[in-house]
Amino acid sequence: MRREAPAASLPRVETAFTLPGDRVYPEGIALDERTGDIYVGSFADGTVYRATPGAPSAEVFLPAGADGRRTANGLRVDAHGRLWVIDSTTGVTVYDLDSRTLLARFDATGPADRFLNDIALTPEGTAYLTDSRRAIVYRITADALTEAMSTGGHGELTETFDLNPSLEPHDPGSYTLNGIVADPTGSYLLTVDSTGGDLYRIDLTTTTISKVALEGGDLALGDGLDLDAGTLRVAHNTENTLSRWVLSPDGTTATRTGRHHDDTLATPTTLVHGPETTLVVASQFDNGGPLGPGVPTSPFRVSAVSGF
Repeated sequence: MRREAPAASLPRVETAFTLPGDRVYPEGIALDERTGDIYVGSFADGTVYRATPGAPSAEVFLPAGADGRRTANGLRVDAHGRLWVIDSTTGVTVYDLDSRTLLARFDATGPADRFLNDIALTPEGTAYLTDSRRAIVYRITADALTEAMSTGGHGELTETFDLNPSLEPHDPGSYTLNGIVADPTGSYLLTVDSTGGDLYRIDLTTTTISKVALEGGDLALGDGLDLDAGTLRVAHNTENTLSRWVLSPDGTTATRTGRHHDDTLATPTTLVHGPETTLVVASQFDNGGPLGPGVPTSPFRVSAVSGF
């Protein structure tokens, strides 16, 4: 059995960079592995920020409301230098990072009671998006993206996995699926049920949906996920907590090997693990944002957590 880190080696939380604006309420984060640039999205108005390596502050990369975007939730950069940005109310937009050109937009159809939340990309270029209200995972294949880019830039999200039959019972209106990641081989997805505290494995070959066996804890209030070399890192938002898990080779079991609580994490919504530190979005959602009244502390920031 793996042991959690002793108190003598507790992680250290510092400011990685700040975000301009007094009502940012950041939510999503993405790393461009080609350049080291970091992209952060604003839940409040859809602004997307970019922070270059070593910069103390990010800059506006895509302005608020661009292309009709009202929020900027899950973000991902793909291997072709394209930035995917989720609008929780409508769908996802795809941009060329070099030119900032809008390449395509995929919209959700059907019932309006939805909350598009996070996104994962598989090695062959398929995108999967979670819907926290409907417990649905949508899919956009690489071919669908290519077709959309060549025929006017518009497409529709495809409902691919319905996790409702697999989830534990919830109160009506509960938020369920949140963060999502793909394993490096593209064999399966992992997605967290924030309310139930469970982790689900979606086999992309057999389409089987199963609950991951969690050893040492649960994923209650789990938000963003990061998967790196068999280690899953989780942001637990209103708990101001990060957890670290080691996956079994087939992704059917996860063992908790670390947990760190720090109020300065400021309601962490998601994270990305880099070569030296883990970058964590300090959303402050509970300070005048979507999770509670109050006044946020300025400036908004992204934290650098070392030793985690």
